[in-house]
Amino acid sequence: MNLPDFLSYTSDHEWVRLDDEGHNVTIGITDFAQSELGDIVFVELEPVGDMFEQGEAFGVVEAVKAVSDLFMPVSGTIVEHNEMLENQPELVNVEPYSDGWMIKVALKDTSELDDLMSAEEYAAMVS
Repeated sequence: MNLPDFLSYTSDHEWVRLDDEGHNVTIGITDFAQSELGDIVFVELEPVGDMFEQGEAFGVVEAVKAVSDLFMPVSGTIVEHNEMLENQPELVNVEPYSDGWMIKVALKDTSELDDLMSAEEYAAMVS
């Protein structure tokens, strides 16, 4: 299982990467999550500009095996979608931490990042 140390993780199997300026984050699902779901055939995301509180659903991933909600790791406003997923949802399976990212979010409260797990903590949870 691939778990980059530079990311933070949630118990709902999302990952979070803080941008260089510390105002936005990029969010996707973990390698563990995509492998459990199987071949991803569709990703549905809430609109850019919508604001969410930590823990609210921001979209759905549909795979051959299951359909799974996506939960917001931090409160904020969606500022960008990964438009490549519209025609290539399989990128989530192939490159979950790079080309398979899902949304970028403008953070509402940076202290919520402290609620997230390190790669080591996430690995312990899923093993």
